[in-house]
Amino acid sequence: MQKKIDVVKTLLEALPFIQEYVGEIVVIKYGGAAQTKDELKQSFTRDIVLLHTLGIKVVVVHGGGKSIDKMLSALNISTEFVDGQRVTTKEAMRVVEMVLSGEINNEIVSMLNYHGAKAIGLDGKAINFIKATPKDNGTFGYTGDISSVDTDIIDKLLNEKLLPVIAPIASGDILGHPGFNINADIAAAQIAIALKAKKIIFMTDIVGVLDKNKNLLSTLTTDDISLLKENGTIVGGMIPKVDSCVDCVVNGVQKAHIIDGRVEHSILLELFTDDGVGTEVIR
Repeated sequence: MQKKIDVVKTLLEALPFIQEYVGEIVVIKYGGAAQTKDELKQSFTRDIVLLHTLGIKVVVVHGGGKSIDKMLSALNISTEFVDGQRVTTKEAMRVVEMVLSGEINNEIVSMLNYHGAKAIGLDGKAINFIKATPKDNGTFGYTGDISSVDTDIIDKLLNEKLLPVIAPIASGDILGHPGFNINADIAAAQIAIALKAKKIIFMTDIVGVLDKNKNLLSTLTTDDISLLKENGTIVGGMIPKVDSCVDCVVNGVQKAHIIDGRVEHSILLELFTDDGVGTEVIR
């Protein structure tokens, strides 16, 4: 009986948060270990289906860096990173699109639908709702900077109670352009801003933003992040994540969260408990 009472207490603790988010847009960037381990895939899927069932307007934007690296290696295609972002050659771009829009997007949509959601896969290039220009004047090859996000198709899907799952590939400005590979964190941020989302959650392979003593920083302001980048605390692949968080909160998104996707049900813990499990970024 006590276990049943504890379950009810947990539900009651979550109730105010559920009421806060019902009808609101929450963008979730899905990647890292949560995307590659079967038990974490199942945990993520059930979390998203629960949010969707509760009436929260969930938009999933996924990465796929590890799968892309594996495929590029199998095909003997070299790749390099600068400040945490991939330099995408034309040859690599074909692989990126195949992995993201084909393999990964289809798998996520299938898993969500199996568990009862009504998910639909989208590709920013194929449907032409994400447009981009070459990053740093082409220094990064076919890696792009988003120039515009047309939210019309996403809004229509959300209003029809569908769950968009978006591959971070953008179209170029001419017919037949191979498209642009977009960093998934940056894509998620730009989509959240364009949708005027209430929250954005970035799933990572660390507990959150850490100080130099490896302690979790549970709340950061945009000024805190500037200082941590300057003193070398935030480096490498964490830079685009925190930059995306800052971009979101200064452009209308209420809060941005960086959480550990290796923890089962980390999304629910972050959204529906007082303490949360990661780092929240506020303006």
